[in-house]
Amino acid sequence: MTKPESAGYDYDVVISGASLAGSAAATLLARRGVRVALLERRSDPEAYKVLCTHSITANAHPVLDELGLVPALEKAGAVHNDARWYTRWGWIEPRAAQAGPELPYGYNIRRSTLDPLIRAHAAQTPGVDLLLGHQVAGLVREAGRTVGVRASTPQGEREIRARLVVGADGKDSAVGKFAGLPARLHENERFGYFAHFRGLPLHGGVSHTWFLEPDMAYAFPNDDGVTVMAVLPDKKRLPAFREDLEGSFLAFIRALPEAPPIDSAERITKIIGMVDYPLQSRRPTAPGVALIGDAALTSDPLWGVGCGSALQSAQWLAEGVAPALTGRGDLDRSLVAYARRHRRGLSGHQYMAADFAKARPFNPLQRLMFSAAARDESMARHMHLFGSRMIGPLRFLNPVAVAKASAANIRHRWAAASPAR
Repeated sequence: MTKPESAGYDYDVVISGASLAGSAAATLLARRGVRVALLERRSDPEAYKVLCTHSITANAHPVLDELGLVPALEKAGAVHNDARWYTRWGWIEPRAAQAGPELPYGYNIRRSTLDPLIRAHAAQTPGVDLLLGHQVAGLVREAGRTVGVRASTPQGEREIRARLVVGADGKDSAVGKFAGLPARLHENERFGYFAHFRGLPLHGGVSHTWFLEPDMAYAFPNDDGVTVMAVLPDKKRLPAFREDLEGSFLAFIRALPEAPPIDSAERITKIIGMVDYPLQSRRPTAPGVALIGDAALTSDPLWGVGCGSALQSAQWLAEGVAPALTGRGDLDRSLVAYARRHRRGLSGHQYMAADFAKARPFNPLQRLMFSAAARDESMARHMHLFGSRMIGPLRFLNPVAVAKASAANIRHRWAAASPAR
């Protein structure tokens, strides 16, 4: 039966974008009794995002668990994204404490595997209508609020009315633009190129990140024995790099400390670039509108956090607005609460990422924390929690953690200064 609150609407929610954020939000909302139209501009249900780190940080594991996707990911060959990070002080190699719990983990899995899986999962959820080949061409507005979308389809334009329109349509969000939510940009002073390789062994079989100050690189093992290899140098190097893209890309990797044996591996994709990729954020709500995933906040790809943030923001939105959409609360107040939760959960990380995107060497506090993590197991675990987005900047840099880092470095200097016995 149609609820009185939904009279005059085709759906409770229209979501633009059926990739990670949109498909997750559709599933979680429908399970809470919300009627969802999930729009995807592409007509192919197997479509996927190409430009991605293909990594889901550990903060999103509870979302995957709630969605019921963990067994399917494991079956598809997703790789637990344990990691080690190179610094000038040596490798940071987080390990679980003896007799302690295992470290939290997420997954590395190619979007060509992940996107069709999560989209099909949403389409099979009662209450979700997946509408392929539907691209938002405008918003329907009444009395100062959004009450639906105009969608371009192969059969022509149609209007779909809903109490809430959700933009899950990426960093160039049409919903965000039509709703008058401009993006705040932070310049990224690094460029990036990546490619996929088969048969590229990595030490310990885990993800690698190289902090070369200011250049960066990473290697993420994925499903089906495929490794994503990316280099992110300072933009000052771009002109020379472009003169011989393939040669520069391979030479950069060969020069890495403990470099993966790139010459014996098979490259199975083109080298794909992102020359200008600014960090950006938008206010995530307007009357009748909410943004999730990259539509609300796009971070620096070097951190590999976009997929995790997409899933987490989808969960926050579903938890926040579902009661109001099923007649048990006020939608506008729910949107205010979602915006507050989004800001609290992601703005601190975004601030630090924007600062690091200036492509400069570590500042004194970063030198303290990274050097200690390379020398002390407990600090390495602390770094892992931060890198996995399990804790925010305030906990990462709290006085106790800073004091422990200082003590670890002092112990290291004492040990180095002590005469050999």
